[in-house]
Amino acid sequence: MLRKSGLKFALSAAVALVALPAFAADAPPASAVVAWREVPTAFAAEATVEALHQATVAAQVQGRVVEVRVDAGDRVRQGDLLMRIDERESNQAVAGAEANVAQAQAQLANARATYERTKNLFAQKFVSQSALDQAETAYRAAEAQMKAASASRGQATTGRSFTLIQSPLAGVVAERLTELGEMATPGKPLLSIYDPRGMRVVASIPQYKLAELRGKLRAKVEFPDTGTWVDATEVEILPLADARTHVARARVQLPDNLPGIVPGMFARAHFIVGQAKKLVMPQQAIVKRGELTAAYALDDKGVAQLRQVRTGETFAGGLIEVLAGLSPGDKVSTEPVKAGIQLKQTVSR
Repeated sequence: MLRKSGLKFALSAAVALVALPAFAADAPPASAVVAWREVPTAFAAEATVEALHQATVAAQVQGRVVEVRVDAGDRVRQGDLLMRIDERESNQAVAGAEANVAQAQAQLANARATYERTKNLFAQKFVSQSALDQAETAYRAAEAQMKAASASRGQATTGRSFTLIQSPLAGVVAERLTELGEMATPGKPLLSIYDPRGMRVVASIPQYKLAELRGKLRAKVEFPDTGTWVDATEVEILPLADARTHVARARVQLPDNLPGIVPGMFARAHFIVGQAKKLVMPQQAIVKRGELTAAYALDDKGVAQLRQVRTGETFAGGLIEVLAGLSPGDKVSTEPVKAGIQLKQTVSR
């Protein structure tokens, strides 16, 4: 364990703060006490944010994109028109199908009339059973042809509706993958959309940790870029491990409508496995100078001294573990910029 006396040093002018805002010299910086606290022990895993409801909209017919109504970042409602594909070829297909239906209707009417007439003649014994069977067969074939033509017309009509690209859900356009004038082909992605109201993070858990995480799972999610921590609303470990990496995937659901959280962001999932007493201080008291990690310790008179520290885990609530450099009861400045300016002014006097 490093001794407190061996780690004290004054901040030199070279590492002093450049172009920092001015503070009142007589106002002491805010402070906090380094203390032992019961904190949750957790296993941390890197994770990626994804939307609970997301969709990639793909083309179902071939044609040139003739209208684009949205771009990345636009909000859309379910059923909104997003793009339009040239429908001239689809219109021709529908017209051809309509003509086939009309032809099949005429053939069916003729076959029905022939069949009815043959039945009457057969009843009067003017035609044979064979002639009646032939008339009935022709009538049944015309019926089948009519059904096939109607089905083809329905397929062509449905295909024409595919030229109008509509939103399958309400949300935000994440990416536009096709530009105006490009050729769309069946299966080609056009846009991706997600619902921002429901988010989760997906993390990978090593096989050896699975037994420790069994039971009622709790987790906290950290967003290191902003220093934000949120409690997960639900944790689910998928019942399958990757055969190559021997890790399982965990889905950690976030509270609804979190501001500033979008799919693809980096996060860190902390799966809580117990409680432990740790020596902690506020994370905002940490000063980074290159490879140096330090904090401004305040004496009884409120005079700051920059002290090198060694830190460990971070915890919810903005706390960080102190491994060396500070002792329980030490006061540290939670306004390190202000403490640094006051220290520089004290040294220069």
